[in-house]
Amino acid sequence: MVKKTDIDGLPAAVAALKAGFLIAFPTDTVYGVAADPRVEGAREKLYEAKKREPRKPVPVLISNSAVAEKWGGAFSNAARLLSERFWPGPVTLVLPVGESFEGFRVPRHPVAMAILEAAGGALYTTSANLSGQPPVGSAQEAQSALAPFVRAILEGRPHPSGRESTVVKVVGEQVVVLREGAVPKKEIEACVNKS
Repeated sequence: MVKKTDIDGLPAAVAALKAGFLIAFPTDTVYGVAADPRVEGAREKLYEAKKREPRKPVPVLISNSAVAEKWGGAFSNAARLLSERFWPGPVTLVLPVGESFEGFRVPRHPVAMAILEAAGGALYTTSANLSGQPPVGSAQEAQSALAPFVRAILEGRPHPSGRESTVVKVVGEQVVVLREGAVPKKEIEACVNKS
């Protein structure tokens, strides 16, 4: 286990990701656990560590909306409005990518952004807790929940609300709130319905 403080731990965290290990870090919602999408088998470690149902997708934390477009994310007018209004921030947009869907989010947290930029702009990231358990709010809780899978933890404070992101599926101009979290459903609806 490698444990560092804030961005001082970036080199060790990036090295752990490239070696196929998981890392944990604070975000603007809750503590997150991440895997490098460029490393074969790394995403599967997320499922194993969290005891997560294999059919449940893992969102991609990204440094900016251009990264989602590089992944093939289809931005309709509604998706563009939502990304411009709520990114960076606690809204995950589930967008069409080819024949499937992918969830994307740009966090508003200096530690999360620093690790994303150092790691290439995108990481599979989900809450740092066992599936079905409450999200965790500290490095110690993340370590307790996910050891021995997590190789590096960046310490810091997630948003004090401790609420997960609001998840919004956008297909063309159709917008469906799949999970109401830190951003109320009415704010999502107001964004896409304004004239």
